[in-house]
Amino acid sequence: MSLTKEELNKIAKEYHDQDVMQDKFIEDECQFYTYNWVFENLKGCKTVLEMGYGEGNFTEELVKRGFKPTVLDGSDSLLEKAKKIYGDKIEVAHDLFEEYKPKQKFDCVLCTHVLEHVDIPVNLLKHMQDWITDTGKIIIIVPNKESLHRQLAVIMGLQPQLDTLGARDKLVGHQRVYSLETLGKDVTDSGLKIMDTAGFFLKTLPNSMMLSYSKELVIALNKISPNLPKHLLANIGIIAKK
Repeated sequence: MSLTKEELNKIAKEYHDQDVMQDKFIEDECQFYTYNWVFENLKGCKTVLEMGYGEGNFTEELVKRGFKPTVLDGSDSLLEKAKKIYGDKIEVAHDLFEEYKPKQKFDCVLCTHVLEHVDIPVNLLKHMQDWITDTGKIIIIVPNKESLHRQLAVIMGLQPQLDTLGARDKLVGHQRVYSLETLGKDVTDSGLKIMDTAGFFLKTLPNSMMLSYSKELVIALNKISPNLPKHLLANIGIIAKK
């Protein structure tokens, strides 16, 4: 069932506005590592829509690299926070993803860590096609159920199957965990075409067991990604077009 704007504000207050995540440094480094792939695919794009403000990492990087993104979020408190930081360097749109109707079409939509949260991803992907130009693209990143750490957890009997939602999944509101195959199926079922795929972060253990890892080790576990099969990595990405 889709979250209301009021529920999204509550999540923003309890999660985003409070520094309660001990593993934030791990999640941040994983997000930072995706920048090269994302911004390589943003070359030539003038208008960018970012789905969800979150911690603001992508918004900060977009502004830093000369973009003026439109940030779409159902939480007005997060958008107020974003406007306070970036002012007229960004545009904001306060709406639920499923109900959003843009005033303009975009060259690119950033859909990072969104599809694992929503009720019916295929329907949202169909709806998102109205947001992009005829030559526009959608950049998607989601967690990967075939990640090495999930495979180890199943072998050790710590979870029954690869797509079992763990405590952290539930904390952040995940409804599903994708594989490259199932993500690709949702993308193609929506009528989009897959142009490229990627994998990020060799996650060896759950975040809760990696809290003692040094920043240097977490960075190295990201940097080794291109040398490994995508399906073993913690996060997966797809570039999609009409």
